[in-house]
Amino acid sequence: MSRTARIVRNTKETQIELNLDLDGGEVKVDTGVGFFEHMLTAFAVHGGFGLEVHTVGDWNVDCHHTVEDTGIALGLAFSEALGDKSGIKRYGTAFIPMDEALGFASVDAGNRAFLAFNADFPQERVGEFDTCMTEEFFRAFAFNAGMTLHMRCEYGNNSHHMIEALFKAAAHAISSAAKRNETGETLSTKGIL
Repeated sequence: MSRTARIVRNTKETQIELNLDLDGGEVKVDTGVGFFEHMLTAFAVHGGFGLEVHTVGDWNVDCHHTVEDTGIALGLAFSEALGDKSGIKRYGTAFIPMDEALGFASVDAGNRAFLAFNADFPQERVGEFDTCMTEEFFRAFAFNAGMTLHMRCEYGNNSHHMIEALFKAAAHAISSAAKRNETGETLSTKGIL
């Protein structure tokens, strides 16, 4: 069974084409925001996802709409690719070290959208990426994917390392949650997610 999705999302602020394969494939990311591309590539590689993203945003304003709207599209893609979410492990948790920084993510892919996020970035920007957009990206992702996502950076003093640890932790946690379980049954006492 194919676990793929294609999302095309066009607004007055962004134009996005995104292809996702939960079980692997090519990774190509083009958003016009170099550090964000680095993070999405790390997310796909560490999650084992096939991901192709092309986003054109209003970069003359700032990176906000590009990052947030890509999060929306990626969340929609996960929701579509996971379908009714039956037969998956549902939960995943990961701690990821990145030099002096330690990132944590824990996910429930059970159709309950929520984000708990705790990270204090010492630098306001990494390249053309505003560090405050890390939380905005994951909020947009979680609410459109129908996932509860808890994230925090335990410590760190380099915003690049801290954000990269968070993206990689999210990738590993989400990958674990999206894996097929042994029985194919829905992991819920309700019988549905």
